[in-house]
Amino acid sequence: MADLSAIKEHMEVIGADGVHVGTVDHVEGDRIKLTKKDSGAEVSEGSGSHEGHHHYISGGLVAGVEGDQVRLSANADVAVGFEEEA
Repeated sequence: MADLSAIKEHMEVIGADGVHVGTVDHVEGDRIKLTKKDSGAEVSEGSGSHEGHHHYISGGLVAGVEGDQVRLSANADVAVGFEEEA
């Protein structure tokens, strides 16, 4: 697992394929809490019941932090499938 302490508020979370997954609200334990505003908004599976509330990404999916982006080890569509709710 990557060093989650390097992850800061408002960083973009992207899948291994470069597709936007969400925006960091903050790190909570070993999970990244995504903002409600765009949590999974650009991924087709991220609509309907996935919109309008916070989602969490497991820290185990973080491949690294590069600049202002958190890059995941899974493609965006797969990562959204692993999203957790409160």
